[in-house]
Amino acid sequence: MWKFFNELKNFEVVDLTHPLDNTSPYWSGIPAGAVELGKTCFDWGNPMLDCLIQTFKFPGQFGTHVDFPGHFVKDGALSESYGAANMIYPLCVVDITAKVAADVHYAATAQDIIDYEKTYGEIPDGAFVALYSGWSKHWPNMDAISGIAPDGSENFPGWSLDALKYIYETRNAAANGHETLDTDASAEAAKSGDLACERYLLSKGKLQVEVMTNLDKVAPAGAVLIVTWPNIVGATGLPARLIALSPKK
Repeated sequence: MWKFFNELKNFEVVDLTHPLDNTSPYWSGIPAGAVELGKTCFDWGNPMLDCLIQTFKFPGQFGTHVDFPGHFVKDGALSESYGAANMIYPLCVVDITAKVAADVHYAATAQDIIDYEKTYGEIPDGAFVALYSGWSKHWPNMDAISGIAPDGSENFPGWSLDALKYIYETRNAAANGHETLDTDASAEAAKSGDLACERYLLSKGKLQVEVMTNLDKVAPAGAVLIVTWPNIVGATGLPARLIALSPKK
C-alpha cells in the first residue's frame, strides 16, 4: 500500500527556494512600497477571537517565482491556465559555473545542452531545464545579483536564444529556470535591446522559474521537481516554492 512512499527514502528533499522577508530584493523597476509582508490586521487580545492574522503584499515577480506567458505576451495565458499537472517535472540541471567564473556575461549555448546530453542522455519530454551558474550566492544583495559595475551597468550570466530553442524545439522541455533575476544574460539583453529570451519562451506557452537556489545540491539528472504556487487567478507571475526529490548519492 505504501510502497511508493517508502521508496521516497531513497531521495533527498532539496528546497530550491529563497526565503522572503520585507528586505528581500526585487526588480528595481517595481515601485517602492510594493512589498509589505506580515502586516498584522487582526491582533492578539481581540475580544472577537484571540488569534493573529496577517496580510501579505508583494509583486508577482518576487523572490523565487514562476512566470506565466501573460507576463510578456499580451492576452497570453495567465496563472489559471496552469494547474497541478504543470507542477511536476523531470529535472535536468546544466552546470555552467566554470564558464561563468571565467566570464560573468556568459550565456549558455545549445552546445552546453548538447554536452550535457552526452553525459546524462537526452532531455526527456516535459522536462524542467535549470541553469546552474552559481549566481544564487549573491542573494540577497541586490547590487551583487544585478552585477552592478562602477559605471552602473548590469553584468550577469544567463541563457542565450539558441540554448532555449534547443530545449524547446529540438527537445520538448516544458519549462526552464535559473538563479538570476532575468532569463537573458546581460550581454544578450544589451545586444537585442530587449529580454528576447524571456519573450521567446513565454510566447511558446512555456513556464519559467527565476531566482532559484541550491541547484548544487541536486543531481544533474534523475531528480523530480515539484513547483508550487498559490491558486490565484489572473496572475502574470507568483512567488513559488520548489522542492526537488533527488536520488541519494
